[in-house]
Amino acid sequence: MNPIEQGPARKSVGRRSFFTGAAALGAGVGLSAVALTSCDDDPAAPTASSGGQDISARDRDLKFIGTEETFSTPELLKLNSINEDHIAFLEEIGLADLGERRIGDMDEGGLDVQILSAHTPSVQNVPGKEGIDFARRLNRQLVEGPMADYPGRFQAFATLPLQSPEAAADELERSVREDGFLGALTNGHIGKKFLDHPDFEPVLARAESLDVPIYLHPGYPAEEIFQIYYSTTRSEYTQEYQDYIFSGSGLGWHQEVLIQCVRMIAYGVFDRFPKLKVIVGHMGEGLPFYYERIANDMGNPTENSLEKPFAQYFQDNFWFTTSAFFQDDLLHQLLKHISVDRVMFATDYPFIDSIKEGTDWFRAVDLPREDKEKIAFRNAEKLFGITV
Repeated sequence: MNPIEQGPARKSVGRRSFFTGAAALGAGVGLSAVALTSCDDDPAAPTASSGGQDISARDRDLKFIGTEETFSTPELLKLNSINEDHIAFLEEIGLADLGERRIGDMDEGGLDVQILSAHTPSVQNVPGKEGIDFARRLNRQLVEGPMADYPGRFQAFATLPLQSPEAAADELERSVREDGFLGALTNGHIGKKFLDHPDFEPVLARAESLDVPIYLHPGYPAEEIFQIYYSTTRSEYTQEYQDYIFSGSGLGWHQEVLIQCVRMIAYGVFDRFPKLKVIVGHMGEGLPFYYERIANDMGNPTENSLEKPFAQYFQDNFWFTTSAFFQDDLLHQLLKHISVDRVMFATDYPFIDSIKEGTDWFRAVDLPREDKEKIAFRNAEKLFGITV
């Protein structure tokens, strides 16, 4: 097993290291984007102005669906954690809690529904029957546990055994038809292949036929990519876990998802599967900043190979979430290029300070009430066929 997929080599990890950022390893997005918006003395914070407070008061009754909310189990923590200290920290922040603590955090923030997805990289690096059985077990644990215990509060994206694409397609269909799951979530490359590879066409075809989306969550790079991009021989410049955070929540994750999106368009995935739906988190994984450059520079070389202008696929096949990036300027930049009908709320629980931080931020965002309702819950209701 590639050590990058499971975290760095096992060694002693201090509790302080996790609290200062290393907890993001193998988990969710890091804290840096959230920290920028959570400072009490930030003069740009939306709630710092009377206008922001007025908008918050107006929109205090907003409903919310959280579309990227992570869970784990003792079995999955053991697979995808660095060591016992890492497991202890992830348990401490509530990653494996699917009961009263999670519901209490949701209630405090006014989050009506969480759409659950498994801890990165889930089971997609587990081959053969072991991976197939593990995925089925995780999916059923959600159905028999929190989804049954708290009716209406939890929905879920399926965990898929992507090392076995045909079995993954079958598990997607089973979980959607039998258990009411809303789609699936993937985590970066699968055995050094992205979803544009022909191996995964059974999964894409099944998602299209079921009319359910695939959520592209980041994952850690392959070992050779890690060594080229994210490591150094100058040990005096590398603190504990620096390189792994660099390759993950510190930068690498977000670039990787955007690359996968461009690959899927450029290599014809949406011409072969024109009704395929893809969700991208973290306020577009950098797409708002690069949108015009990508649209212009990728448009010319693909003009004769694709059925549509390059940028049109972002409008027709993609949805985007706010997960962990609670910043007005980033949201407005995303909405400059992407219809408000394609943006959905998410917190990235529990890898943020609190759910309330995210919902309070969004209540104060200066947008028309109709648009805020779309982002907060209506777009998710429409995409997933659910109601709150």
